[in-house]
Amino acid sequence: RNAMIDAAKLADELRGEQEATAKAEHARKLADAHIKDLQNKIDDVESSSMKAGKKACSKLETRIKELESELDAEQRRLGDTTKNLRKSERRIKELEFQSSEDAKQAVQMQDLVEKINNKIRNYKRQIEEAEEIAALNLAKFRKAQGDADEADERATLTEQAAAKLKSAARAGI
Repeated sequence: RNAMIDAAKLADELRGEQEATAKAEHARKLADAHIKDLQNKIDDVESSSMKAGKKACSKLETRIKELESELDAEQRRLGDTTKNLRKSERRIKELEFQSSEDAKQAVQMQDLVEKINNKIRNYKRQIEEAEEIAALNLAKFRKAQGDADEADERATLTEQAAAKLKSAARAGI
């Protein structure tokens, strides 16, 4: 989310820089046209009067130098703006890459969570099955133990009855 906000801010900065660049280019074109107009004026003044022409020429040359200085300053600002634009674009690309990596990692984590949840469900099912089997085995064991106790009791009673018969048979002989 922060990456999207940063990207939006960078996009706004980029638009601002592009507008500034367009304005600077427009100003440069205007300055170029202005320089051409001044040169035409210089030519007219020289043809009409050498004395006034030299004076006007001197003033115009000074103005040209000022405009050239301004143009140089604008070109430097344009260069700085272009440099900042490239930095911003690079940063946007880095953020986009980081965002895509984060998204990939989130997908991987979601897949891992799903796999773990599936394993947990399988383990729970296996535990339930094992508990059911254990309960059945315990019931079988208790039944078998009860049957064994009952058989043991019957065997004891049979032995006692056999002993009584033997003693009665001995006494009757």
